[in-house]
Amino acid sequence: MRRLAFILATLAVLASAGVASAREPVLVFAAASTRDAMEEVIAAFEGADVKGVYAASSALARQILDGAPASVFLSANTAWADELDKAGLLAERRDFLRNRLVVVAPRTAAAGLSITKATDISKALGEERLAMGGIRAVPVGVYARQALVNLGVWDDLRDRVAQASNARAALLLVERGEAPLGIVYATDARASADIRAIWEIPAKAHDPIVYPLALLETALTNPDAIAFSRFLASPKARAIFLRHWFEVD
Repeated sequence: MRRLAFILATLAVLASAGVASAREPVLVFAAASTRDAMEEVIAAFEGADVKGVYAASSALARQILDGAPASVFLSANTAWADELDKAGLLAERRDFLRNRLVVVAPRTAAAGLSITKATDISKALGEERLAMGGIRAVPVGVYARQALVNLGVWDDLRDRVAQASNARAALLLVERGEAPLGIVYATDARASADIRAIWEIPAKAHDPIVYPLALLETALTNPDAIAFSRFLASPKARAIFLRHWFEVD
C-alpha cells in the first residue's frame, strides 16, 4: 500500500509539473511611461510567467492589430484602445490610470530657468529643440501638441520640435543634453534623478490623460492572464502605481 501511495503521489507531482509547463505566458503590452511601475507589479504577482513589453501605445496597438499575442494592453490614451475595440479584440476594458504633462530641463540647468506660462517656453528654448513624443500617434506627443496649440504657441515652436518614439525616449533626449527642454509625463520626470520639472502644463489645455487597461479577447483562455488583469486592480498593485506618482481610478 505504501508503494502504491508513493507511485500515485509521484504521478500527481509529474502531472502537476506537466500542467505548469504547458501554461501560457502572460504578455503585458504597456505604454513606455508605465515601465517602472509595471515591472514592480509584475514582480509582485506570483505563480505565473508574466512579461512586460514596453513602447509607445501606438506601436503596441499596431502590433496587436497585426496579430501579436498580447494578453493585457495598457495604453497611454483612449484612442489606441478604441482602435482595438473597433477591431473586436478586447474582452474587457476600463479606465485605470491618469497622468499630467510637465516641461522638464536637465537638473543642472533648471535653476536658471523660469517658466510660468506657455510663451516662456520659446524664450527658454532659444534656437534649440523641444523634445516631445511623435505628434501624430505617440500619446505624450499628441497631448503636448494639443496643449501647445490651445495655449497659442504651437506655430512658434513647431519647427523646433524633436519628436521621439515614446515618452521615455523624449525624456532621454533631455537627460543626454540633446534638447534643453522637453514635454513629458509628470511620472517620468519624477522617475529621473537627472531631470527637473519646471512647469506643469495646465490640464485644461489638453484632453484628460487617461490610461485604459484592457484584457484581450484571445487571453480569455488563459487563466493567468485573467488573474493578472484582476491583480492590477488590487490594493497591492494600486499602491505600486501610486508610489510611482500615477493617479489611479
